[in-house]
Amino acid sequence: VQLVESGGGLVQAGGSARLSCAASGSIFSDNYMGWYRQTPGKERELVATISSGGYTNYADSVKGRFTISRGNAKNTVYLQMNSLKPEDTADYYCVFQWRNLRVWGQGTLVTVSS
Repeated sequence: VQLVESGGGLVQAGGSARLSCAASGSIFSDNYMGWYRQTPGKERELVATISSGGYTNYADSVKGRFTISRGNAKNTVYLQMNSLKPEDTADYYCVFQWRNLRVWGQGTLVTVSS
């Protein structure tokens, strides 16, 4: 499985951004995809995940502001980020998980200016 991310960049506080992640390779059903983020000196933290069946899970810090969704082909995941705050600045990593297989994307930087 390979993941290719896009989106991110520089956004003003209060603005919006959308991240995309496309998975290719042996995509098995009953998987999870999602997004984590990391800032220097801190551990990678969960942002949001979505199952192949559409079940979603969000970090408390992003609930009501971020929305995760799947594309029609189910091998693409999106993260719509609204009302961005400077503390949302981080490297965002796409993740694919199926059973004990976990694959990470290369990361995309989101910078929110105040």
